[in-house]
Amino acid sequence: MKRWTKLGCVTLPLLFVALSCTGTVLLAAAGSQTGAASGAGIDAAAAGIPQRMLAAYLTGASQISTHVPGCKGMRWQILAGIARVESDHASGRTVAEGGDISPPITGPRLDGSGAGGNTTAIRDTDGGRWDGDSEYERAVGPFQFLPETFRAYGKDGNSDGATNPHNADDAAASAAVYLCGKGRDLTDREQLRAAIHTYNRSWAYVDDVLSGIQRYDTLGSSPQVPSGSVGAVIQAALAQQGVPYSWGGGNANGRSTGICCSPNGQDGRTVNGFDCSGLTLYAYAQAGIRLPRTAAAQAGVGRRIPASEGPGLLQPGDLVFYGYNPSNDSTIHHVAIYLGDGLMINAPRPGKPVRIDPVNALPDYAGGSRLL
Repeated sequence: MKRWTKLGCVTLPLLFVALSCTGTVLLAAAGSQTGAASGAGIDAAAAGIPQRMLAAYLTGASQISTHVPGCKGMRWQILAGIARVESDHASGRTVAEGGDISPPITGPRLDGSGAGGNTTAIRDTDGGRWDGDSEYERAVGPFQFLPETFRAYGKDGNSDGATNPHNADDAAASAAVYLCGKGRDLTDREQLRAAIHTYNRSWAYVDDVLSGIQRYDTLGSSPQVPSGSVGAVIQAALAQQGVPYSWGGGNANGRSTGICCSPNGQDGRTVNGFDCSGLTLYAYAQAGIRLPRTAAAQAGVGRRIPASEGPGLLQPGDLVFYGYNPSNDSTIHHVAIYLGDGLMINAPRPGKPVRIDPVNALPDYAGGSRLL
């Protein structure tokens, strides 16, 4: 039976059955298994943070070990504390699946007129590329970087090949790098205060940011990437955010071209990327575990978590499955990696890059599997 209304890694008949997996899989926050306080998962609504912005903060914090290996204590709450003050988490804007924010967020013109509290003129440094002003600077994006500063610290947080302060993932990753400096220990309150002070040289600003951080700290466990094999799997998957979907693409060595053709006509031979089971295969290979190629076959590996038990039993690093008949593994059409706190990371479908989504984005949850 061909159920092609749900695109993604799809089960095809006969020759292409070996490349099964469909549907959109959701991003999962990387819940920490070590050093984190116990408690409920992160409630974005209770925190007053849009889900897509929270995902950006989680991603930015998780990438810091790559950009500033000596930094300690970077976590999503710190990034959220800054963004709350700078843009109220991109309030009033639309944040696309890939993280782009529209309309762009730009601050007052820094022409020394006093608008926005600025009394020192700062001449343009980016030709108006990011702030739309070719004469004077304006702070840009949800973290309100000056263009010159963003050029120095900007990172491609979603791996789409572009670095843009108006992209939530790029801005969060860049803010994390800026706050970490050359390797601060942000678990030390004085070093954290000093880091925030470099962002805005006002101690009142520092206190305002810290009050937000403290509030977010009360919301539950700190979603840091776990250590050990679970951390290796999650970090490998998170690092692929923004990589395009390729029908049949991905292997133990990384992204690759795929095959032809997906139900909506994508020729994977023309796209270098991952499909859903290709991404999980690659991520688990980084922990020394070789998975079968298809989503349905991957359901037969590890300790099966029945769909009837609900997603509450999932732990970070578990495989998450979706199937037309949750009690029959042969109908599984999609797989992702659980990050924790109701989120997962996956390669959704043609036209959608690797990203983080909520686990409940698909209606046909088919349980999980624990390999670590």
